[in-house]
Amino acid sequence: MVPRRPAHAFQYVFAFRYNTVLEFLNVFEMAGRATRLPDRPSPAHPQEWPVSYREFFPPRRHLWLPYAAAIPLLLLAACGRKAPEAQVASPVIALPVQSVDGQSGGRFPGEIHARYEMPLSFRVGGQLTARYVNAGDVVKKGQALAQLDPSDTTNQLAAAKAALEAAEHRLLFATQQRDRDEAQSKQNLISQLQLEQTQDAYAAALAGRDQAKQQFELAQNQSRYTTLIADHDGAITSRQADVGQVLAAGQAVFGFAWSGERDVYVDVPESRVDGVTIGQAAKVTLSVLPGQVYDARVREIAPSADPQSRTYLVKLTLDQPGSLLQLGMTADVAMQATKSSAATVSIPATALFHQDEHAAVWVVRPADTTLELRPVTVVRYGERDVWIASGLKAGERIVMQGVHTVSAGEKVAPIAPPHPEDAPQ
Repeated sequence: MVPRRPAHAFQYVFAFRYNTVLEFLNVFEMAGRATRLPDRPSPAHPQEWPVSYREFFPPRRHLWLPYAAAIPLLLLAACGRKAPEAQVASPVIALPVQSVDGQSGGRFPGEIHARYEMPLSFRVGGQLTARYVNAGDVVKKGQALAQLDPSDTTNQLAAAKAALEAAEHRLLFATQQRDRDEAQSKQNLISQLQLEQTQDAYAAALAGRDQAKQQFELAQNQSRYTTLIADHDGAITSRQADVGQVLAAGQAVFGFAWSGERDVYVDVPESRVDGVTIGQAAKVTLSVLPGQVYDARVREIAPSADPQSRTYLVKLTLDQPGSLLQLGMTADVAMQATKSSAATVSIPATALFHQDEHAAVWVVRPADTTLELRPVTVVRYGERDVWIASGLKAGERIVMQGVHTVSAGEKVAPIAPPHPEDAPQ
């Protein structure tokens, strides 16, 4: 501890340390002893000494002059001494850390969707002549939804039917010819070459009949494809074609959602998608249905991010959706903590300090409220928080802000953040 600077010039000149004054007195004491000779003359009064003795042996009263001069110096040095001051505690923003056991692994907004959603379209092209349903209608399996102009498919069906009849007639003639030639060949009335030609004609007629039959069945299917039929119970979610429009095969006419199972679609940022796993449990709540909590599990995670939003689409399946859930409802999805994060604690990102290349935090010792720099292991970096796997326990108080302005062993006075929104959630 540096002594306090003297207030006056006189004290500045003579303000020595106490030990320095003692050394000064010791020097004079040793000098006095050295000047005393054992064979000092006997006269008690120095004025009676010989001249030669008075030159070498000054009177004893002069030996106390250094001591008399040192007394003011000793008093000045004592005045300059100051009692050590108590260490002042520095205020720091510090709060106890919180465990993430049983807490949410993240909250995300979501939207209710059907488990199976798809566009409905015709298998053949043509002009749309009728539309029997609109967006929002609930339909049943086998119900007709729209109709194309059937003229072309009707003509194709008729042509295929005629081709099939002709192929069957040729097959009948080839069969009869084959039977006659085989009978004559047994009687050696025809050559072997003629018999083989007859058998070849029969095989060609048989293949032609099979081909015509397949073409006829295809024409029948295409004729049926001119009517769009619902293949499952569900609801029409959108309309994408109008009457009179010429459609290509496979062009979407309606958006269709199956009835039954329901999913929740969530867009997860790329910085947090590593904390979501297949089968992870979640709790789903809806603002329009207060008090209702639905259990869900992660069913699918998109393999790549959306090119515009840079988020990953995560689909969760509701265990018991119920009839109250409607398509398009806004949901609040709370992901449950995974097993790997069961023993972690959450701290604000501003509380993280780096000691060389290792992460660390400033821990306030409860015994004397001094700071300790403790290394920690980070398992996940979030937008505003950091998950710590080891090095901290729930309830320990750490410095939340200003981690680069404190030092190890410093005495601090923990205070709460000045703004409530800065406190860890």
